[in-house]
Amino acid sequence: MVSSFTHRGRRVAYREYGAGTRAIVMTHGLLMDSRMYARLAPSLASFGHRVITPDMLGHGESDQPHDMIAYSMQQYGEDVIALLDHLGLEQAVIGGTSLGANVALETAVLAPERVRALVLEMPVLENALPAAAAAFVPLALALRVSHRSMAVVAKIMRRVPRSYLLVDTMIDFLRRDPVASLAVLDGLIFGRVAPPIEARRALAQPTLVIGHPSDPIHPFSDSDRIARELADTHLVTASSIAEWRIRPSRLDAELRAFLDQVWA
Repeated sequence: MVSSFTHRGRRVAYREYGAGTRAIVMTHGLLMDSRMYARLAPSLASFGHRVITPDMLGHGESDQPHDMIAYSMQQYGEDVIALLDHLGLEQAVIGGTSLGANVALETAVLAPERVRALVLEMPVLENALPAAAAAFVPLALALRVSHRSMAVVAKIMRRVPRSYLLVDTMIDFLRRDPVASLAVLDGLIFGRVAPPIEARRALAQPTLVIGHPSDPIHPFSDSDRIARELADTHLVTASSIAEWRIRPSRLDAELRAFLDQVWA
């Protein structure tokens, strides 16, 4: 079930699994949505965690303004804090994947007292910038010149029934409003990607970092970098970007053990 609240005059949607005080917020990757945690979230909830998976502005069931100035990493961090306020949570573990990992860092920099711990899967830091620019700048240009035809494709793809999680995750981009996608990309490309190094080094929260080898947009060197920058980290190497999606048991166990320690 999708719930929502209003922040800055715009609707922010989220899904919630489980109940109790052991709250964790997990934020999705770029141009994806909270359904990427449709397997992980109920699994964590079955172990006594309250799992909240928001749709960042411009994604999923949240509002999707066509103005690039609506989107920035700092604003996404403020939206997560507003979500905590809306739910009456003084503190939560804040985590995410790719974009979501960077949003978690922004949240911790903005309001460290609200962040019990961090879970960062494949963060995007300085080592990733050349590959990320090579991937997303051409995508933004392609959307700019083909948004009309992409809108037709999106209309067709929205009629395709949802089936297997991995398949849906891959084609959800085609279901999106292409103008909103372009605005998100423009806003993030022209803003800062992550908090500056000095701000990151000041973070004291326990942190679980999950890095993937052989992924140029999310190089393992960035995961290693943030693990060395922060004071209290545990770095886990995934076998590939697909491990947590296809064979999740090992990484699920790593996350549960980390959360048990955090809430002990």
